Amino acid sequence: MRIPILAAVLIMAAAFIYPAAAHHPGKDLDKVMGSKEKFFQAIDKPAPNFTLLDGDGNEITLKNFSDKIIVLHFVYVRCPDICPLHAEKLADIQAMINQTPMKDMVEFISITSDPSNDTPEILEAYGPNHGLDPVNWMFLTVDPDADEGATRALAETYGHKFTKVDDEYQAHGVVTHIIDRRGRWAANFHGLRFGPVNMVLYINGLTNSEPDPK
Repeated sequence: MRIPILAAVLIMAAAFIYPAAAHHPGKDLDKVMGSKEKFFQAIDKPAPNFTLLDGDGNEITLKNFSDKIIVLHFVYVRCPDICPLHAEKLADIQAMINQTPMKDMVEFISITSDPSNDTPEILEAYGPNHGLDPVNWMFLTVDPDADEGATRALAETYGHKFTKVDDEYQAHGVVTHIIDRRGRWAANFHGLRFGPVNMVLYINGLTNSEPDPK
């Protein structure tokens, strides 16, 4: 259930709760969020880069979003339970963010871990079917000639595994990765029990922080 009025109030308050850090973005923010959200993990290192394709076949890398905060997760369409719940939770967070000026500062990215099945046509429908707004959301996959395990290998560089258990299903955990402007992997939110408002407040804090020079 979405709570637009409450979310807007909390977002406006976030600038006062989480002041911009003086040095690297998120220094004080990480401490505050770590004390508020038990499923939060500060990372603070360069995000693993990738070169993938969007639904129209355009090549996408992290550099495409050097001026934005990225909310990144891995998913596959045939997942019967956790992936849809994850996508729908992120859709609620996106809806909160998109009621504010952060709408133009944040990009939501889903990366398929099953590119041999998740065709561009399937991917195009997945987000909207689970409430994600294409205005600042995209689904990425690999080139058709690439190794079909390439995005699962990419997920491992982000610290979690998607392991095929048969032709249809994969065993995996649930992690949402937050990447700051200029490609700093700021933090993870683990599982599905974190507070959506906490992620919104964290992202708001990052938008109030100046990224380190390259």
